[in-house]
Amino acid sequence: MLTDDVIRFYRATGNFGFLSNLFKREIVFEGKTFPTNEHAYQYGKPKDIEVAEWIMKAPKPHLVALISHSLFFYDMKPEWNKIKVERMKAILRAKFTQHEDLKERLLQTGSKILIENSKMDAFWGIGKNGKGKNILGKLLMEIRSEFLSNSVE
Repeated sequence: MLTDDVIRFYRATGNFGFLSNLFKREIVFEGKTFPTNEHAYQYGKPKDIEVAEWIMKAPKPHLVALISHSLFFYDMKPEWNKIKVERMKAILRAKFTQHEDLKERLLQTGSKILIENSKMDAFWGIGKNGKGKNILGKLLMEIRSEFLSNSVE
């Protein structure tokens, strides 16, 4: 695979920072307004609404993620691992349908492979050995394909 065929993103800055879940752009999801995709995603993780609301008070998006990753299994919704990918996909769809400029930027990535260049996360990103699942990148490419086939407006 040529490096010209790949877009690597991680931080919420730079040309492709808009692909990051930490990118600061409000979205409305499940009737609630969130400052970032990360907030919307992590809000769905705790089983108790009080815990979810407490997590949302973190002063920065990466701290929302950090706090959520620290939850004990008994503080999480029991079905979390079964629903987390579909939740992320729905959140990404909301982000790119609610912000036309971001949708255009996503479409401008063409047919390039999108890789979340996280060395710490082998599920959403590529992990420290570069062989992670890259689920976030794959979901972004799926959303892009949906837009290109006009199945999502």
